[in-house]
Amino acid sequence: MTRNAAAVPDPVKVAPARPGQADRLRVRPTSRREDLVTVLLGACLVAGAMSDGWAHTNIIDTIEGFFTPWHGLLYAGFAASAGWTCWLAYQRRDAAPRWWRDGWPAGYRVGALGVAVFLLGGLGDMLWHETLGVEVGLDAAFSPTHLLIDAGAVLLLTSPLRSWWASGEGGLRSVTGVLSLAFAAMGPVILLTHSSAFLSVAPTEAVGAYGNQHLAVLGVDAYLVTTVLLTAPFLLAHRRRAAFGVGTALVAGVALFNLVMVEFPASQTVAALTALLGAVLADLALLRLDAVRGRDAALRLPIAGALYPGLVWAGHLLGLAATDGLRWTPEVTGGLVTLTAILGAVLGGLAARPAPAV
Repeated sequence: MTRNAAAVPDPVKVAPARPGQADRLRVRPTSRREDLVTVLLGACLVAGAMSDGWAHTNIIDTIEGFFTPWHGLLYAGFAASAGWTCWLAYQRRDAAPRWWRDGWPAGYRVGALGVAVFLLGGLGDMLWHETLGVEVGLDAAFSPTHLLIDAGAVLLLTSPLRSWWASGEGGLRSVTGVLSLAFAAMGPVILLTHSSAFLSVAPTEAVGAYGNQHLAVLGVDAYLVTTVLLTAPFLLAHRRRAAFGVGTALVAGVALFNLVMVEFPASQTVAALTALLGAVLADLALLRLDAVRGRDAALRLPIAGALYPGLVWAGHLLGLAATDGLRWTPEVTGGLVTLTAILGAVLGGLAARPAPAV
């Protein structure tokens, strides 16, 4: 072999494109208006879920099967969202002739999977209701078909969120992304009413003697569960694309869903409003921290994860204190805020990107 021949590098081997991959690369993303339509239809789905949750909480004795007005609202919202999602792919059939496989715009492929999961759960729920009856209490919360419906709804509702992340845009696209995230957080609420801090009045009841503290323990557990429900999506958005109002929208959506189901009792409503004020303060503080420290600052997500639930639950406890009075001891009250802040910091540490190798 000559010297010149030896200097010629080996040809680069390029892996063949997978079937449909080229079509997916040519599919145009959704516009801001298309994402807005998705969000509005998602709001219809969430409103149907709220009406069904209200019915299961307040008039369960009159529900005799699957075919109810509240299920009609829920499935009408789902049908509109599912039809629109499929229409977005069908419109792109010029770039992807097999649009049902390759025509999904950025962020909507997972939403299409959510349509299938929701539909499977809905068919199963119809058979379940008609054969085994209507679920009540924990049975409704842990029904396998309800869990499938809820998982499918979360995947479907977050399509504009993923589209926002993929676009890199701000403005109206940020609004649709934030609302999409809030709707997705509202989805699991109907199955977590047994462990929601926004429905708990445990801090207004005395802790009691040793061995008789079950209500207080359940109250603390509810705050921890709700902390995860709020903080995990908050950190997910804060890591990818920080936007003012994410924390506020999450608290507003989750609290609203809970309070609709119990018809807005006074003490829980006031506490939700003061928790919302805490979320606004957290959004403002984190916006300022990002402006001062930068988005690559050390411990950015652990700090955000601690600050957000700490301020939200401090506000919530202040609201309960103003209406019914707090009867937990200072140790339990202060420890609750500290514990939720620590939990948020741990979640923030888990969500943070690994430091680059030196």
